[in-house]
Amino acid sequence: MADGHPPSCTAISTVQLAQLRSLVAELFPANSFYTQKLQAAGVTFDIASLEDFSRRFPFTTKEELVEDQRRHPPYGTNLTYPLANYTRCHQTSGTNGVPLRWLDTAESWEWMIESWTQIFNAADVERGDRIYFAFSFGPFIGFWLVFEAAARMGCLCLPGGGLSSESRLRAIIDNQATVLCCTPTYAMRLAEVAAKESIDLASAKVNTIIVAGEAGGSIPATRSRLAGLWHGARVFDHHGMTEVGPVTYECPQRSCVLHVIEAAYYAEVIDRASDQPARRGQTGELVLTTLGRTGSPLLRYRTGDLVKLAVQPSMLSSQPCTCGRNELALEGGILGRTDDMVVVRGVNVYPSAVEEIICASGEVAEYQVNISTAQALTELSVKIEPAADCRDIAGLVMNLEKDFDKAFALRVPVTAVSVGTLPRFELKAKRWLKI
Repeated sequence: MADGHPPSCTAISTVQLAQLRSLVAELFPANSFYTQKLQAAGVTFDIASLEDFSRRFPFTTKEELVEDQRRHPPYGTNLTYPLANYTRCHQTSGTNGVPLRWLDTAESWEWMIESWTQIFNAADVERGDRIYFAFSFGPFIGFWLVFEAAARMGCLCLPGGGLSSESRLRAIIDNQATVLCCTPTYAMRLAEVAAKESIDLASAKVNTIIVAGEAGGSIPATRSRLAGLWHGARVFDHHGMTEVGPVTYECPQRSCVLHVIEAAYYAEVIDRASDQPARRGQTGELVLTTLGRTGSPLLRYRTGDLVKLAVQPSMLSSQPCTCGRNELALEGGILGRTDDMVVVRGVNVYPSAVEEIICASGEVAEYQVNISTAQALTELSVKIEPAADCRDIAGLVMNLEKDFDKAFALRVPVTAVSVGTLPRFELKAKRWLKI
């Protein structure tokens, strides 16, 4: 705002409603996907309030979008403008199902750059910082957005595509990078390679590690381990998706809490059983409407991300979050995904909860979770690769089994494997396997 103060909850809602009305007006009849979808649902396009929008407009699901692109290849019909207006094509990672292609106009791209700039500002990244991007630049949108946003801010951008982990480490040190961008898993992998190759991470200048792509950025044990491996570097979490863009940033005052960029998104958290708004403290599914991505919009998109609304003063009174912001806050970041949760003998087991237990031990270099089904019963077992300095492997195994039993009231067998047995990952880790 002009006075430098964060917008109030009322101001945020007022702007969101105006943006939403403008967006919906732009879609009809230009956007074939939403014109047909909403007409079939009998929805009139006038919007009285945000609550009216949530009550009357149907959800959009990934399955609908996949089917639309299958029937209308290669890009589907969720395009508001002629194809010649689009300048960017990206693709979802395919981690959870069939990949989606996503097109953007120059205007939509600028809208997402603005959101990434807000993320950098929250992370205290400034002009003159040297940012190392430790990933190969594939079709996933996040690589390109974060790189261009950093360049716009005046940062020195250091691409790490096509290099080995050892080469990336030497580049980080030689170029005196101050910020590292990668997944939590890969930041750990880099530290592991540094130890193996006798590369002294204490000589690196990295003071901030911006992570995404996995829940680890908001898991306390994972954050603590990363900070230790990188000699006190701050871990800063955020999340986004190719089909929606950059969505959240870590609260500058409360770790493991993510704020939604509400200038760009109208966010809802719903109870998956009833599709009604989730209660405070209840885990629900994040639903997003992209307010400024007019060329390829999403209305009430069921992201599949499981979240919990954080308790903060602004939700109980007129006071903002301790960081001064009134934007929606999610406790624990992204807790998991609707398609990742495993029900074992009636107990909901989330990957983030398993990782918290394993990382808290401080003695596991890598792990793998196997999911098996016998006689219609789902069972979990865990393989661990002990850290090189682990002195009591049998004790580690026993303690982990006790911790799993305490957390879930389940027997989860743990097996130790030899060093180098389990796979390493550059991008999103695939540690959960069905056998």
